[in-house]
Amino acid sequence: MTNKREQKAILVLGGTGKTGRRVVERLRGRGVPVRVGSRAAEQSFDWTDRTTWAPVLRDVGAVYVSFHPDLAVPGAPETVGAFADLAVASGVSRLVLLSGRGEEEAQAAEKLIQSAGVEWTILRSSWFNQNFSEDYLREPVVGGEVALPVSTVPEPFVDADDIAEVAVAALIEGGHAGQLYELTGPRLLTFADAVAEIARATGRRIDFLPVSIEDYTGALTAEGVPVEVVELLTYLFTAVLDGRNAHVADGVQRALGRPPRDFADYAKDAAAAGAWNRT
Repeated sequence: MTNKREQKAILVLGGTGKTGRRVVERLRGRGVPVRVGSRAAEQSFDWTDRTTWAPVLRDVGAVYVSFHPDLAVPGAPETVGAFADLAVASGVSRLVLLSGRGEEEAQAAEKLIQSAGVEWTILRSSWFNQNFSEDYLREPVVGGEVALPVSTVPEPFVDADDIAEVAVAALIEGGHAGQLYELTGPRLLTFADAVAEIARATGRRIDFLPVSIEDYTGALTAEGVPVEVVELLTYLFTAVLDGRNAHVADGVQRALGRPPRDFADYAKDAAAAGAWNRT
């Protein structure tokens, strides 16, 4: 990175989310000036309010682009593309996009980032380990039964810490421009396998129950989950988990020069930290 860019802040969109907050912590640990992009930040950022975009881009040299709720939602690529255009016009010279494996909409967003006219890096990631401990799967794990509309199709779950380390490298180091990194864990596990790993780590019985997509979405709707979230989860569980991603990739190794973190190690550390303690 040039000295000029080093003096500019790095904007981390979704800076309080699973990957974003980890990126922020690592950048600050290296003494890099960081601006957190979130609705709760001092300088608010909201994907749905374009008047909030330009202020957070002022004097920014690079951006970690994490779209909420997911690049798979309708209209996401167009929104990301419009943001990228404004970022470049505002003087940003490097964009790092968090993307998803096997999602057509995500790949459309990738193309818009790649054609923005500045340095880019794509982090095409599989399902996060931390979905089990920091998101919608935590409560079922704590409750002792995880019911999901998935079959025996395996997934190479990836750790959010690995994603964050690759993101930081792409944001502040050389050699990552123009790279598309597919980020996965080191092995394939079914969701039942993952739940079993967590059960071993916690020393508790946690059952995995496969259910139909109809029963799953019906239960979500009955719990008051917003319709757009139900539609997103339906897409992810039915389309993305059809086997298209049932292979590991070498993105973490290529980017960091080390293998990715194994799910079993994640489960042990999360259990030790109290991630699944009953409150």
